Amino acid sequence: MTTIARIETFLVAPRWLFVRMETDSGIVGWGEATCEGRSETVRAAVDQLAELLIGRDALRIEDHWQVLTKGSFYRGGPILASAVAGLDQALWDIAGKHFGAPVHQLLGGPVRDRIRVYGWVGGDEPSEVRDHIAAQVEAGLTAVKMNASGKMSPVASVAELNDVVARVAAAREVLGDERDVAVDLHGRFTLANARRVAPLLEPYRPLFLEEPVVPENSHLIGEFVRSTTIPVSTGERLYNRQEFLPVLQAGIAVAQPDLSHAGGITEVRKIATLAEVYDVQLAPHCPLGPIALAACLQIGFATPNYLIQEQSIGIHYNLGAEVLDYCLDKTPLTFVAGHVERLTAPGLGIEVDDQAVRAADKTGHAWRSPIWRHRDGSYAEW
Repeated sequence: MTTIARIETFLVAPRWLFVRMETDSGIVGWGEATCEGRSETVRAAVDQLAELLIGRDALRIEDHWQVLTKGSFYRGGPILASAVAGLDQALWDIAGKHFGAPVHQLLGGPVRDRIRVYGWVGGDEPSEVRDHIAAQVEAGLTAVKMNASGKMSPVASVAELNDVVARVAAAREVLGDERDVAVDLHGRFTLANARRVAPLLEPYRPLFLEEPVVPENSHLIGEFVRSTTIPVSTGERLYNRQEFLPVLQAGIAVAQPDLSHAGGITEVRKIATLAEVYDVQLAPHCPLGPIALAACLQIGFATPNYLIQEQSIGIHYNLGAEVLDYCLDKTPLTFVAGHVERLTAPGLGIEVDDQAVRAADKTGHAWRSPIWRHRDGSYAEW
């Protein structure tokens, strides 16, 4: 039996929470339980859930997942789901290293040899958008994602709507017809605003429109889907199959579970299978660290309905550390013509720099989500 002997957590810059799991035989598995702005809370949850794992067989991954998610009367939600995600990733990393195989091999073997990736671009003005996208194209990416806007009035003005269109038009101008732009509405739009802006963006053919309504209003997303020909995506703030089922039934085209929020590899694999029934593609949310990215890619190499992978190398809020800073070898996550080649090393396929992580944890971080307000002082969705 490969017994779990120790579980540690590390709060590291810029805003991540890493989980280290060690067995009595010396195998170490890593996971990422980051919940942006709430990672200290998740850390406490990981410590509590670890009580259910110490002394147990590390290779009973499904059984552990069932106990971690259902073994308490109160369960679910982003905090507990993120804690489970980090532990689950670490278990899969251990299993891969135990059997000498990458995780995707344990999930049924590869269905592709590389995965297309996209990068996030900022910029408030069209000229800034052009410059930021040009830099990503220069770096070899074939797809980018951008925010449609900053904060939006509940019923947008003509000027606000025109600003959204101008930004996307600038992106299309730089990208041409051979590359893609995804547009993130980020839950900042009311349903009325989302329905008004979508037809204006159709001539620019976005890869998808992301999170047109906040997750609490998922019951409204079907109405938005029926109002546009642009593929609609959502899911970064949905945490299990039960929460994904209504939006799949509503007709979204792309599901975006987060491997560090939605129960880890075990649950996201099941979400992917459910999505396949509805002819929906997977594009996991991942503006996070190297462990989360590696976990996403392992799912992607074994999942037929996998569209593209988000990654945050070079993103503006990575202050204090970059995605690859905690990797001993950066080569596996190197981009080749806008793709990541299939990871072949055992487990998650990357080597985490244990010393760098421990050193970073001494400083930690206190990243918090910004609070936005409209000009009249009322709260604005973020």
